[in-house]
Amino acid sequence: PFADGELVQYHYGLKDLVTILFYIFIAIILHAVVQEYALDKINRRLHLSKVKHSKFNESGQLVAFHLTSMIWCLYVVVTEGYISNPRSLWENYPHVYLPFQVKFFYLCQLAYWLHALPELYFQKVRKEEIPRQLRCIALYLVHITGAYLLNLTRLGLILLLLQYLAEFFFHMARLVYFTDENNEKLFNVWAVVFVVTRLFTLTLYILVIGFGLPRVENQALDPEKGNFFSFLFNNILFRMSVLLLVCLFQASVMWRFIHFQLRRWREYWNEQSSRKRAAAGAKQQAKPLKRDSGYHENGVVKAENGTSPRTKKLKSP
Repeated sequence: PFADGELVQYHYGLKDLVTILFYIFIAIILHAVVQEYALDKINRRLHLSKVKHSKFNESGQLVAFHLTSMIWCLYVVVTEGYISNPRSLWENYPHVYLPFQVKFFYLCQLAYWLHALPELYFQKVRKEEIPRQLRCIALYLVHITGAYLLNLTRLGLILLLLQYLAEFFFHMARLVYFTDENNEKLFNVWAVVFVVTRLFTLTLYILVIGFGLPRVENQALDPEKGNFFSFLFNNILFRMSVLLLVCLFQASVMWRFIHFQLRRWREYWNEQSSRKRAAAGAKQQAKPLKRDSGYHENGVVKAENGTSPRTKKLKSP
């Protein structure tokens, strides 16, 4: 209760599973609508191969999801004041009770990534693509569920916003590339956004784990009140170990990114050099070639032995 009225907040519980199950069916329906009325129509015009067809469908679905989630997440963090007041990310931890829009956002996120599991069967994804997609789905589910159950929802919202921003540009760049293979400019935009979001993510981890959580007033372990590990961050050795793991993980992500960019640039320059060689060969073939059997002398073509190349008429005996 407040002076001007009453504020209703929510906590997680077993009933969330029923809500998530309901929105899994909603996500399946929306997935089919996007596929039927948007992606299939575009695929018929592009005449893509089977491999590109599968990747185009994957990126098309994720562009719609990431754009919607990014706008929704930005609206939540702005209206709740998490961006204008960064201290709110760790102040009054644990954040056991949630506003409706925060709880609803997390439940919808879990429902979407759980619905992606049966979609692997419905979309007839190739066997070699299934391990990669399962790994991606599992990582999202672990991080979102961890932030939701460990009462780190505010930090999780900012991290999801940064992640979805980078993923949106990546899948948008893939869609543009499938429509025009010579257009790779959006991949350069994605590269810049990816590096910036990684730096912001690392800075946010250091700010919250290194400086925020160790200053929380309630440092005692109390699972009933939702305080799971803030007391651990009071230990400088544990805090530095966690930060080291975070830095190593972000460094491995950046290393894979740099390796991917170097390979892409190498392929690009090899393709450009092959095109230049092909163009130079075509120009040489286009030049007219002189094929004379001898040399010219006083306007008359002579053979190499000095005789005329014309056949002589034999006199009749």
